[in-house]
Formats: sequence, C-alpha cells, structure tokens
Amino acid sequence: MKVLKTSRRAFATAAVSVAVMAMTACGSGSNDASPGESSAPSDLAEGGSTTLTMWVDAERAPALEEIAASFKEDTGIQVDLAVKDFAAVRDDFITQVPTGNGPDLIVGPHDWIGTFIENGVVAPIELGDKAAEFQESAIQAMSYNGNLYGVPYAVENIALLRNTDLVGEPAATFAEVIENGQAVVEAGDAEFPFLVGLDPKQADPYHMYPFQTSMGVPVFAQNDDGSYDPTKLLLGEPNGVEFAKKLVEWGDSGMGILNSNITGDIAKEKFIAGESPYFLTGPWNVPAAQEAGINLAIDPLPTVGDQPAQPFIGVNGFFISSQSSNALAANEFAVNYLTTEAAQDALFSVGGRPPALTASFEKAASDPIVAAFGEIGANGVPMPAVPEMQAVWADWGATELALIKGTVEPEEAWTTMVANIEQKIAAG
Repeated sequence: MKVLKTSRRAFATAAVSVAVMAMTACGSGSNDASPGESSAPSDLAEGGSTTLTMWVDAERAPALEEIAASFKEDTGIQVDLAVKDFAAVRDDFITQVPTGNGPDLIVGPHDWIGTFIENGVVAPIELGDKAAEFQESAIQAMSYNGNLYGVPYAVENIALLRNTDLVGEPAATFAEVIENGQAVVEAGDAEFPFLVGLDPKQADPYHMYPFQTSMGVPVFAQNDDGSYDPTKLLLGEPNGVEFAKKLVEWGDSGMGILNSNITGDIAKEKFIAGESPYFLTGPWNVPAAQEAGINLAIDPLPTVGDQPAQPFIGVNGFFISSQSSNALAANEFAVNYLTTEAAQDALFSVGGRPPALTASFEKAASDPIVAAFGEIGANGVPMPAVPEMQAVWADWGATELALIKGTVEPEEAWTTMVANIEQKIAAG
C-alpha cells in the first residue's frame, strides 16, 4: 500500500511521556516471538503497578484476552479489559483522563489523534525497529507532529460488496451499478438495487465520500507530502453543488437508490438475506455475509465523475493515556505484546479488518477478499486527523441527509453547509 500521510500540529507532552519514550526505546526487535516469549522487565509490578485498564469495544475484547493472559503470566500484571460503548468512548476518555479516573490504554481509530493531542490525553509511543514491520500507511496515520501516538493493528476502508449470484460482473460506474441493481429488482430476484447504511440523523458522509471525490470534491486540500491543510476547505468546489444534486437524484424523492430509512443494521440484514446485489460497506460486514452463504466479490469503488473514487482510509490502534500511573507497564504491553503476530492475527480473526503488521497482512491477504480491500485502500486517502475535522461532520452529515430526503434545495443547502463549516473552523 502507498504511504498515506496525515496533517501534523505541535504539541508539548507531559513529563511522564518523556520517561515513557525513554523506556520504550528498548522495545525494538522482531515480532516473530509469541507474547509469552517477550523479555518483559521483571520489576514492572514491584512499584505497585499490578493492574492495567484498557477500554475496548465488545468486538475486540475477546481477541485480547489471551494476550492479556500472557502479559500477566510474564509480568504479574493484570490487564482489565473494560468493554465500552464505541459511540461514547472517545469523549469519555477525554473527560476522564485529566481526573486520573481514565484507563491506561484505549482502542480507537487514528482520526481521534488530533483531538486527543489537543486535549493532552495521550502519550507518544516509540516502537524503534518494530515500526518498519508495519505498513507505512499505518505508521504515518498514527503519527502526528513527528511523533507516533498509537500502535496500529488494522487498516480499513470500504469497498463494494457484490452478490455474484445476482450480478455476475463488476461495474465501472455507479450508473452501471444502479442499472444492474434495478434489473435484478425488476426480475423479482431482490428487493433493493443497492444498499448502504444511513444514520437517521447524519446520513453517512464517510460512505458517500468515494462518490464525492470522484466528482472532484475533497474535504480539505492536501500538501505535497499528503498531509491536510485545514485552512483550505474544498467542500465548496464547484462540483460540490453537482454532488448535492446527485444525492437528491439518488434519494427518497428521486430514484430511491439511497434510502434514508435503511440504517447500517438494516442494510446488513437485507444483504445477507440476499435482498440486494450490492452493499457499500467495509470488511467488518464480510464475515456475516460469508456465514450466511452469500457468494461474494469485492469490487473496486464505482466512479460518478471523471476522477477516481477514493475512500477514506482508517487505521485502528492502541493509545496510552498521558496520565497513566502505570506508564512503564502500559508501554511494555503496547510495544512488546500488541505488536506481535499473535495479537494482530487474533484481532483480524474477530473483525476481518486487514492487519497493520505486514507479516499478519501477508498471511491474511492469501484470502482474495482481504487482498481486494487492500488494493482499493492503496488508492484511498487518510481520514483527516486534524482537530478541525470535528467541525465538519455534523453539518456535512445533516445536509446530506436532508438532500437524500429531498427536503432542501441542493445549491442553497450545500452552500449554507460550507459557510457554516468555515465559520466553525474559524471560531476554533
């Protein structure tokens, strides 16, 4: 996969972070060993650090249990895996860390980094030679202002899932996807020509982004090195309004290709029931489709305009609290246990997301589905991690939902959205 670079801003870390970086410099080495074979310092528990707390979601927790057990066996330190609601965990982390009540580690996507750094709640991590054992895109996404802030474990992006029993060949354009899907519905073989999950309040700009980029409308300008320039919002590019018109055309008041009543759960349910030939989604929904017996193909993202359809790239990883009272133990667990093939393989097995560790990805890519997602992701762009992105999502999503519902006029709605976002970014 090509190198994808994120925007960076300066941040002065707490004194504990400096000590952490010094300690983790000894973490370089090979990932060939299993967690139990790591040469963990024998004195980690002697200072009273007998427990680490990690906030995780329900999906990842089972994959981490064996790694946590190995760490306890080696060091005597318990890792408590506290399952949290993914929708609220980022804000809870930002609130709790300064009080000393937050966890030692947290699992999350790379685009949280800018906000984490702005709030001073995460510490840098030094992987040493181990950094070279990860996909470069994953390391770059987890980096900010020249420092690495997370141990990556998965690189993910969306693609177009196709039920090959309903449509036999891939389509190059979204117009062809629509035509194929409508033909299947008219033949009585499916209920929906195309499926994508939409949030009832925010639609889904993330899933719509490849269509938007294909029309030449990125979110922010990018510098020569691939980093984002948040001072240059490009949602107002001329084709932005044309994209808004497409959402109306495809939506509830138009062709009904985009259905505002179809949530992510409903889209998944209908696709695995064989009720649509297409499902725009990520690797996280592949296992369920396979278990349901759907014969799958992973198609490149179809174009709408004259440019490539570029999805957002997301990198998931592990972050260490800047206020952890167990910083040395937390770094030992992150650097020498969560970076192993055993850990990365286990996380892939439960989530289906292509691993960030190159050795694990190469094994996973023997599956053509994983390889296809990787190829599509190689042409994607990183999800902006700059704090300014937080000023974009709400207006962007609400406007797209209104357009899909057909309750607003495209030019006025899109222009107002851009002005509102620019005002929020300027207000800081």
